[in-house]
Amino acid sequence: MAGFVEAVGVDLKRLHETWMELFFPRQRGADESVLGKWKPETTSDRLAYNGWAAVGALFVALAYPFALAGVVARYNAYRLDDLSSALGVVGTVLLVALLWGALSAAAWVRFTFTGFLAVAAAAGVATLSTALALGFARVGGRGTTVAVAYPFATTAVFLPPVVAAFYSPALGELVFTESESLAIWFLDNVFAVGGINEYLRTEYDLTGVAYVLLWLGVSVPIGWALGVLVTLANLVRPTE
Repeated sequence: MAGFVEAVGVDLKRLHETWMELFFPRQRGADESVLGKWKPETTSDRLAYNGWAAVGALFVALAYPFALAGVVARYNAYRLDDLSSALGVVGTVLLVALLWGALSAAAWVRFTFTGFLAVAAAAGVATLSTALALGFARVGGRGTTVAVAYPFATTAVFLPPVVAAFYSPALGELVFTESESLAIWFLDNVFAVGGINEYLRTEYDLTGVAYVLLWLGVSVPIGWALGVLVTLANLVRPTE
């Protein structure tokens, strides 16, 4: 228990020092520096420093649970990254193509020809999204990885099952029920400003391709959220 409390204390200290370093120099890891931590000397500096520290305490309290979630997300993301590194970009793309190709083969057996074509097209888009996610993750920095690579990766995961749900009653019951619940939540919370939700309810129905567009739209913020969580975890618990 004492070790756990100590680890939490280290996490909170790192997160707060990172916050302080946004405006004040030599805050994070200053104990290891020859210069040491910068401290305010004038009254105005002390007021600004202490005020920013107080705001940072609130930020840390709100952000720390997300940082812990980011540690879990980072663990799984790094396991996938290790796998892709072992296979290489080409090998990883071929593996994804094989997995979604198996879904396409199942669609050939169980669905109509139109259903097979739809699933095969979704599998192709998912495979391309995987290649783009890997490419941006390796070529770009952290910002590019979070902004572009993660959304492409989540698109590669979500798209084929959603398309397959149109032609599978069992899968459709799960996907479409969750889609409707998700759409209602977005309308009641995200689009409740300015009557946007009422306009969307009046003008559009959640049918057909709207399900695909919904999940494509959701995959982008989910990718961003995962990227932000992993970045936050790196701030709190950096890895070698």
